[in-house]
Amino acid sequence: MDFLEIIKVIILGIVEGITEWLPISSTGHMILVDEFLQLNMSEAFKSMFFVVIQLGAIMAVVVLYFNKLNPFSPKKLPIEKKQIWSLWFKVLIASIPAGILGFLFDDILDELFYNPVTVATTLILYGVLFIVIENWNKNRPAKVSKITELSYQTAFIIGLFQALSLIPGTSRSGATIIGAILFGTSRYVAAEFTFFLAIPAMLGASAYKIYKFGLDFSGAEITILLVGMIVAFIVSIIAIKFLMGYIKKHDFKAFGWYRIILGIIVLGYFLILAK
Repeated sequence: MDFLEIIKVIILGIVEGITEWLPISSTGHMILVDEFLQLNMSEAFKSMFFVVIQLGAIMAVVVLYFNKLNPFSPKKLPIEKKQIWSLWFKVLIASIPAGILGFLFDDILDELFYNPVTVATTLILYGVLFIVIENWNKNRPAKVSKITELSYQTAFIIGLFQALSLIPGTSRSGATIIGAILFGTSRYVAAEFTFFLAIPAMLGASAYKIYKFGLDFSGAEITILLVGMIVAFIVSIIAIKFLMGYIKKHDFKAFGWYRIILGIIVLGYFLILAK
């Protein structure tokens, strides 16, 4: 364990904190960054690290939205507490598809899709979808402008879209935002519900990856995990605030173009490397 490894982890934490919440694929970026930084750790550890580092990002949501997500506050009226419990049930229902598929097919998905070419392809594909959907949605009024108006049915459908993010490069936030907008939510509600949906999704995925890896961590591995999560937490606070301010005045097309350009660059790089 040396200083250079810590620098690599800090960079990965920054990448995670930014890309977890912007619809540009955190796992995809982590895979790509690792191609160049190459953490000096086992493949098993890195596979676990790229998921568990997201726990830091989760804490940013918990801190920023604690009051909105806390049904036990004595300051809240009964109707407010009921709305919060309803929101949590919608989040849990929406988490079912990705939870089941992730548990059943995690190893197969890692083996088949955990590679730069898949990341590049999905970056481009969902980048195009963002542009097409935003153009289609431009003059279409949102049916759901408040998160309390979100139905259980729509929440479950958004959860189906979240399951698409099991393929690296898709972006969990990108897939759920696309699904939410397609089924009538405003951009603000789509982003906010995506944040809340991340809590059980990341907790479940992280717990499963740790279980598969085992609890026999070395001192260096614990240090890497803690540094990565702390950096991801700090950067996530900034990224979430930026995104929620940005979408009040802009659509998601800029992220679509970013995905397409990055995907083309990555695909070109690895095709040249393959020769």
